[in-house]
Amino acid sequence: MFSLCVQRDFEAQHYLIGGDWGEENAPHTHNYRLELTLEGDTLNHHGFLIDIEEVGRELDGLLATYRGATLNTLPDFEGLNPSLERFARIVCAALARRLRTEQLRAVNVRLWESQDASASYRLEF
Repeated sequence: MFSLCVQRDFEAQHYLIGGDWGEENAPHTHNYRLELTLEGDTLNHHGFLIDIEEVGRELDGLLATYRGATLNTLPDFEGLNPSLERFARIVCAALARRLRTEQLRAVNVRLWESQDASASYRLEF
């Protein structure tokens, strides 16, 4: 199985809802690190799983939606607690739609909100 990994850093705000999580209930900023891993069994005629430049463009385009935003105010999170786990799933699903090719068998997003806390979500085709 081939894999390709791309990382990006960005800042976004959120606040947790629906429970008493102390300071997490107030708006605060995270310096996120996103690790995108794409997997597949075969390469295209160029010898790529997927063009890494295309991956970068699509990833940067998607992250522009979240960069500097308050997640709670975005349609993706309407009425939802913007947890790290949910954020990873939302980003993974969006990237899977943007990057789907014949070669791809799985898309995995690991989203770090600090140096020691991350969540991931994986979609298989």
